[in-house]
Amino acid sequence: MRERALPRRPAVRLTELGFGAAQGGNLYRATTDEEFAAAVDTAWEAGLRYYDTAPHYGLGLSERRLGDALRSRPRDEYVVSTKVGRLLVPSPENAHRRDPEGFDVAECHRRVWDFSRDGVLRSLESSLARTGLDRVDIVYLHDPDDHWEQAATEAVPALVELREQGVVRAIGAGMNQSQLLTRFVQETDIDVVMCAGRYTLLEQGALADLLPAAASRGVGVVIAGVYNSGLLSRDRPPADATYNYEQAPPELIERARRIAAVCETYGVTLPQAALAFVRSHPAVVSTVVGLRSGGQVAQTVARWDVDVPVELWSALRATGLLDTAAPGQEQP
Repeated sequence: MRERALPRRPAVRLTELGFGAAQGGNLYRATTDEEFAAAVDTAWEAGLRYYDTAPHYGLGLSERRLGDALRSRPRDEYVVSTKVGRLLVPSPENAHRRDPEGFDVAECHRRVWDFSRDGVLRSLESSLARTGLDRVDIVYLHDPDDHWEQAATEAVPALVELREQGVVRAIGAGMNQSQLLTRFVQETDIDVVMCAGRYTLLEQGALADLLPAAASRGVGVVIAGVYNSGLLSRDRPPADATYNYEQAPPELIERARRIAAVCETYGVTLPQAALAFVRSHPAVVSTVVGLRSGGQVAQTVARWDVDVPVELWSALRATGLLDTAAPGQEQP
């Protein structure tokens, strides 16, 4: 598995395919400890060395499981990222309920937004305790969409301080939009951003703002949500496909099906093309895919290894299914 360095922090190298651990927090449905451990084992054997988690994922369950799965591995051989901005506050009175934010876990904690300096420090300390690791390598601000002022003036300086002290190696922000991520790139001292869903084979909005800004400032871009929450995850999108965590509108399903049809004429599937497309942009350092089981890992790696003809991108541009400014070839 090839690696790419963060331009500003060349010692931090990410495998081009990364392991997203939200499913380890029981995203949408329960996953067993054994199933998730097998997913990490399979990923490790396939060469994946970048693992991403967050307190939000299963109210800490993802962090605990990922830490358990990685603890016996040589620490200098992998990169772990987690996130700050949501503190987990115990709420035993709600433990009889299920988490209302999409994770199949008991609601034994509640999430409290906090991008203050103290909130950042407390969140990271709790993440280290849950993972049981001696450090995390990258810390992202998690979904600061409605908290720009505090995130930019308190959270980022706190993370810069931690980076200067060597507590973390790189800092950034992760969101489901490109506009505010672009502000973080242009106005703060961050090293990397995680952009979910806004630069995919289906939509390339980040080409207009985030990707050129990141390239100009030497900020690495990690792409998540490469399948647009499921719409691009099958060879032919079904009528009940999801987009942005909801039922996909009919017009987007039709667009995805048209893309799939063009892909088929070049001998590749829609998911294979979706993975190949995002990694072709020079600013993209890694693509993080949510993984739940060893079988999912094996399937994803097999998709990743497919050589996609460069002529496919030209065909998609010619039919109006791809932004004309999108890159048209694989990275060497």
